[in-house]
Amino acid sequence: MSDLSTGRWLNEPPVHALIDGTLDVTTGEGTDFWRETHYGFTRDSGHFLGLETGDGFTAEVRVRAGFQKLYDQAGLMVRVDERRWVKFGVEVSDGEALAGSVVTDGRSDWATGPFAGDASDFRLRASLRRGVLRLQVSTDGVRWPLLRLCPFPEAPRYHVGPMCCTPERGGLDVRFSDFLLVPHLGRELHDLS
Repeated sequence: MSDLSTGRWLNEPPVHALIDGTLDVTTGEGTDFWRETHYGFTRDSGHFLGLETGDGFTAEVRVRAGFQKLYDQAGLMVRVDERRWVKFGVEVSDGEALAGSVVTDGRSDWATGPFAGDASDFRLRASLRRGVLRLQVSTDGVRWPLLRLCPFPEAPRYHVGPMCCTPERGGLDVRFSDFLLVPHLGRELHDLS
């Protein structure tokens, strides 16, 4: 396990506690990460606990949350700065839980699809090396299907860690546990372990 207590908050949530490696968060009102595309606004108010790392890493986290309202979301974020970041995990849209990702390099995109697992308990993995980012989601921590493979800006350092926000409300309770930040796993693309 990696020590979340070494992370630094971007937009510290109104309620949070870190006990024995488990981070409990309650989101603030109207929090979000987004840049321009479609909606025309920029928001950088979501909650993110980032640990600094260099290139060539894999991060994992277990997420448990009671998603209810439009755009309730929680997951992992990899961030260079306010213009270059990715967030991914589970988000509520059109009345259902979706697995999705937003990659931002100046402007945000949004890729999403139905989440077949239990949206109240899932795991995420991000692996980044030499400008290639692999995002995976798991329902059991054993099998890790691909969510997204994409280019991501190369930088001397990154911040990675738990992320959550509630653009349409406040008060989403999220539990992050089993956080890992290790050297890049180096697995083949179709290796689901």
